[in-house]
Amino acid sequence: MPSRHRQFRVRRVLVVLFLSSLTICLWLNHLSFTGQVTWGTAATAQSPNPSQLVQKGIEHYRTGDMQAAIAVWQTALSDYQSTNNLTNQIIVREKLAIAYQQIGRFEATIDQWKHAIANARQQGAFVQVGRLQTELAQTYSRLGQNQDAIALLCGASEINEDCIQSEGSALQIARKLSDRQGEAAALGSLGEVYRLRGNYDKAIAVLETSLKITQEINLLAYRSSVLNGLGNAYSGKAQLNEQRAGSAELRGAKIKESEFIEKAGFNYIKALNYFNNSLEITRAQNDRPGQMQGLLNLIQLYYRSTNLKLPNTLNQAEQALQEALSLLERLPDSANKVFAAINLAELEQPVVKKSTSLQTQCPSRKLEDAQAEKLLRTAVTIARNIQDSRSESFALGKLGHLYECRKDYNKALEFTQQARFAADQNLRAKDSLYLWEWQAGRIFKAVAKESEAMAAYERAVTTLEDIRSSLLLAQRDVQFSFRDTISPLYREFARLKLERAESLSIASQAYQTELDSALDAIDSLKLAELQNYFGNDCVFAVFDQERVDDLEKEDTAVFSSIIMEDRTAIVVSLPNPEHKLNPKTRRRIKKFQWISDTAELKEGIKKFRLDIQKFYDPTDPFLALAQNLYNWIIHPFASDLDAAQIETLVFIQDGLLRSVPMAALHDGQDFLVEKYAIATTPGLRLTSPKPLNVQGLRTLALGLTEAATIDGEKFQPLANVTDEVDQVTQLFPGSKKLLNEQFTPQSLEQELKQAVYPIIHIATHGQFGTIPEDSFLVTGRNQKITITQLESGIRRFSTGSEPVELLALTACQTGIGDDRATLGMAGITVQAGVRSALASLWYVEDASTQELVARFYNNLRSSMSKAKALQEAQKTLIHQNKIHPTQWAPFILIGNWL
Repeated sequence: MPSRHRQFRVRRVLVVLFLSSLTICLWLNHLSFTGQVTWGTAATAQSPNPSQLVQKGIEHYRTGDMQAAIAVWQTALSDYQSTNNLTNQIIVREKLAIAYQQIGRFEATIDQWKHAIANARQQGAFVQVGRLQTELAQTYSRLGQNQDAIALLCGASEINEDCIQSEGSALQIARKLSDRQGEAAALGSLGEVYRLRGNYDKAIAVLETSLKITQEINLLAYRSSVLNGLGNAYSGKAQLNEQRAGSAELRGAKIKESEFIEKAGFNYIKALNYFNNSLEITRAQNDRPGQMQGLLNLIQLYYRSTNLKLPNTLNQAEQALQEALSLLERLPDSANKVFAAINLAELEQPVVKKSTSLQTQCPSRKLEDAQAEKLLRTAVTIARNIQDSRSESFALGKLGHLYECRKDYNKALEFTQQARFAADQNLRAKDSLYLWEWQAGRIFKAVAKESEAMAAYERAVTTLEDIRSSLLLAQRDVQFSFRDTISPLYREFARLKLERAESLSIASQAYQTELDSALDAIDSLKLAELQNYFGNDCVFAVFDQERVDDLEKEDTAVFSSIIMEDRTAIVVSLPNPEHKLNPKTRRRIKKFQWISDTAELKEGIKKFRLDIQKFYDPTDPFLALAQNLYNWIIHPFASDLDAAQIETLVFIQDGLLRSVPMAALHDGQDFLVEKYAIATTPGLRLTSPKPLNVQGLRTLALGLTEAATIDGEKFQPLANVTDEVDQVTQLFPGSKKLLNEQFTPQSLEQELKQAVYPIIHIATHGQFGTIPEDSFLVTGRNQKITITQLESGIRRFSTGSEPVELLALTACQTGIGDDRATLGMAGITVQAGVRSALASLWYVEDASTQELVARFYNNLRSSMSKAKALQEAQKTLIHQNKIHPTQWAPFILIGNWL
């Protein structure tokens, strides 16, 4: 399920993300390009020459010659500025902004919109101010700057994205001045922003209001655009429900899985109807660009929904494809035409298959190879004719990829180098530059040019680092595919570094440098994954190396895993033995080993997770698997750990390894936790290095003992939670507890507002799913608090000087084999600004939880490190109580272990 339709979503990231993703498409000013421009008589009398220039520019624009249009409009603008003709300055600036956006010059676009807004304010033309702000907001949204867009449209608060209609916002101006067209435009753009942020219900509500207005004022052209937006919103909602079905499948929730699949089918049908209605309008108006956008949307939807068995989808998709190919020849040259040609050339057969990245694999194209090549060459020609280096870069790069797939590496490299050059001409084309550097690296590697390959990969990673955050946030509804798209780049780069290290002496500095580079690449990927999972504009606190050194004590070893398609690397960072002789020698020593078969490792992890929970099986089937995992991950470094007198192991896990309860690994005699304190962290640079101060600790303890039903799913009562909460609050003076009906999302927020609690302990059912929407805690009154709401509340109300030291979630569970679920669990520490979290990988009988928690907090009060406190609590359950690992192994410490 998680890979369902992934190939099509990845394609959307690589192409559609860089198209004009906004369906509103600048309709407020687009009309001036489709009909004769009428100029004010005063303006014509004063400056007939500039008005003729403007008309000439419009003719250039219609034929796709953006550069010529810009040149004459700039001349006209200078003339109007010399006569202080504000009215016509605004008109020309609008056209310049649209033309600049067509060729990817977004800084110039923003500059023109801002100047036009200033001119309109000077004139007191406030209706125009509101409309221009809507246009500027669309540009910001297209660049992934969604908060700026919302602020312009309706003045959203800093806390959330709800529209507050602040004074001077586009929506407030339109409603105050009864500008219905401006109101429809602002609402349409706002709906698009919400959609791009993944808030589909809010997007649909806003777009439906916009649609109603367009019907009331009979704005037919605009209505087709809003219908298109609604189709995209329902399509995004359908994909989200498919993802939720996958998450439910991994949890074993069959009823919920069926429910989400049914919802996805309903959403796809809604999307289909909206797209068809929009296409009908654009056909009636002979709006060819609008028709092309509608057809592309329909083709994508038909192929995306094939698994849902919607009626006659493949036949309809074929008809839409042929119509799009015919229509393409009749479109005027433009950047959108270039991308439409690329989209059609790259279209794949609707076959469901597992994939990591379509950028690196050769697709099974829907069109014949020769036809796809012809389309891409046509795209290159058009892009060059309109002098749009950004679209030219994509067309050349895709042509290079086509030859890469043919293994014609000379031509592949030729076109790829041209794509790199074109992308480099425009700073905003970095979103393609990293792709072509990466592609060049693959080609160089294929022809055994190692140094050139490494240099290209390094340039790709460096370029991506500059733009990663904006790309991650640009379009929320394709986040899954974006993670899958960029992940192979980081992993391939790390692999090259590791393979180079293999050829070097372990004692050499070069060996250490290559391992550092590999780990840095994977750390960057982990940060991207966290941003990707939570899908918001939060900037994580990243600590510098000097602060990280404070974490890596002399008794600590750090294990990092890097999962490749065929094998997995385990890298261990150990104290430098010279440090004891010379304290200035702080640099740690790194070593690595390969696990030879990633597929075998993944199957072993899944089976281990299943078998360890079979506490009723006297044969302990998990033990053999626990020993296998120990031999793969720990054993190669066992002598190093002994020699360095290591007491604490910190794991920075990758992918499915995040779901492994490392405490339960077994060396044939003992569990790993019997010898080492254990912690896990998303990354050292994301881990707060400050040790725990046990003075003044107090707890906000919340719990639920009653049965609950959330979204139709039943959760059993937790009889021992009352005792657990009582014990926690009694250990720390000044603590407070909220049980059952007292524990609600609202009461939690109220407590966080009123006081600072260094420890927040929550004893209730919780689940972490593939997406944040399916990660929540059950509260009283049959309510829930999503993990996003929880981290937002903690981050908002905890102060920088007194952050939450520990967040304990003691009755959680993750789906077996769901690496994204554990990513969400690990990420809550850095997302919420919590120094450490204690959580469970699966639900544990609450009597055992109560005892482990009580011992953990008692140990913590005696000034043990957090990792040591958990270790001692787990060892007590092992030795004194003889409790099965299913009852103590799932508890993991995340984040700061000091």
